[in-house]
Amino acid sequence: MTITRKIFLFATLSALNFIALSAFAQKESYVQSLNDQNHWVDSVFRKMSRRQKVAQLFFVRAHTNLGKAYEDSVAGVIKSEQVGGLVFFQGGPVRQAELINRYQKLSPIPLIIAQDGEWGLGMRLDSTISYPYQMTLGAIRDNTLIYKMGQMVAYDFKRMGMQMNFGPDMDINNNPNNPIIGYRSFGDNKYNVAAKGIAYFTGMQSEGLLVTAKHFPGHGDTNVDSHLDLPLLPFTRERLDTLEEYPFREAIKAGISGVMIAHMDIPALDTTKHLPSTLSRKIVTGILKDSLGFKGLIVSDAMEMKGVVKYFPNGDADVRAFLAGNDILELSPNSALAIQKIRRAIRRDEISSEEFDARVKKILDAKYWAGLNNYYETSVKDLVQDLNRPSEKELVTQLSDASITLLKGNAQALQLNPLARTAVVSIGVEQPTVFQQDLCHWYANSRIFMISKNESPANIASLEQFLKQYDQVFISINDTRKRPASKLDYSADVKLFITHLAQQKNTVISVFANAYTIAGLPGIEKAGALLLAYQMTDYLQHSAVKVITQRLKPSGKLSVTINEQFKTGDGISL
Repeated sequence: MTITRKIFLFATLSALNFIALSAFAQKESYVQSLNDQNHWVDSVFRKMSRRQKVAQLFFVRAHTNLGKAYEDSVAGVIKSEQVGGLVFFQGGPVRQAELINRYQKLSPIPLIIAQDGEWGLGMRLDSTISYPYQMTLGAIRDNTLIYKMGQMVAYDFKRMGMQMNFGPDMDINNNPNNPIIGYRSFGDNKYNVAAKGIAYFTGMQSEGLLVTAKHFPGHGDTNVDSHLDLPLLPFTRERLDTLEEYPFREAIKAGISGVMIAHMDIPALDTTKHLPSTLSRKIVTGILKDSLGFKGLIVSDAMEMKGVVKYFPNGDADVRAFLAGNDILELSPNSALAIQKIRRAIRRDEISSEEFDARVKKILDAKYWAGLNNYYETSVKDLVQDLNRPSEKELVTQLSDASITLLKGNAQALQLNPLARTAVVSIGVEQPTVFQQDLCHWYANSRIFMISKNESPANIASLEQFLKQYDQVFISINDTRKRPASKLDYSADVKLFITHLAQQKNTVISVFANAYTIAGLPGIEKAGALLLAYQMTDYLQHSAVKVITQRLKPSGKLSVTINEQFKTGDGISL
């Protein structure tokens, strides 16, 4: 390991305590607030029946893109079951804010409104800001930018009338073939993941937003999607303690308000066959609560996922998750049945009344901390404008600029000759890209070419011959899919075309795709210069052009190891 790489991997922790302390100087953390006597919580709790107390544990699914009948069905659940919260999925901001207002009126105790916002509201809602994915953020050296992002995201959530973000993802993605984490992780180095995750959530918490680190004890080294089946984590207890659990341990020390449990079979922690970690008291209570000393909210991953209901159907999974120690049961497939079965378990003394009461009060404490004791409706006036502030767009620009990673080349190899005959080729697209249009402003004698991901061999051969007329070639490799996977969905002929172009002199390649995709493009390292932008956004395309034209010095460091040549922490600074 080079000295530069060591500095990147470990220096990221130096600002960790400073960020945490400065954040909590502004607002007492949720975990700290649990030590306070809370008269509002006590007053609400005394008036609740046992059934109402059990219902507070349940957060049910909500959408604004599935029609009125679906919206009405959720309203019916709120009225009949008096659940503790909602988890919103796809839709639009105005529709969702109006629906939140409607739903809150139906609930005798204010609902916690939650949403997955790993990269902000744009993860679920149209017409809102999407920040860079966490793999992209993992390349940034200045964690204060990520702290600011947390503050901005918290503002957006609260402006929408929401109190809880199911983020950040604090999994260590050390398996390139992971089908569900990948770009959602800050990377494969535990120190960097911890530092970035803490910067993000302390920013959110400083502005009064509840957060959830996921997916404990670590979903990064699996090759199974727990939405579809139960993944097996076959590692030793020592490995799990020192690697997978590390970011969560550090997050707990920094005062995180919530932790989400993954659905995984982990024999080293619980030998019960086919038992998801969500349902294991040894893991949820024994390790997370007792060994790691976590006092905050413990949230199950979605209880409708195949990874948990495959072996425990018909409400049994919900009961086991409750008995294991989860405070919030997210997205039960049948919350009415689950509430009934949990009430039966309580009557049978399968859990002490003290533990049950304490967990209900934790949820009420969270509502108080988030300001729901003084609930007010969300105004939809200027909502979309408020969620697209110039300051947010400027921060996205700064984050994008800071993440661009130069893997090979120098200033001369990047810029080439602005006066020479220049071809600007975008691969994986059928229309000119922002990168091409921006770059052509700086190269007067340039022409744009596009190659689709499944271009015919004849067209590829024709273009390859035609490009020989040009003195230099700028290539962009683009993944237009909504979720950038670790392997490109290009044809073999298109990948071979990239290999051929990379071997020609005066070639610059910019990759607007998952970092791992570089491993599937043999020969790409032979290009004169190689830039990695991690994903395809307009912001990152502009950032790459700024680097090429020497208006921005690249400062990003690789957040994952791609192969033997390009490893975590690599990145050339000019």
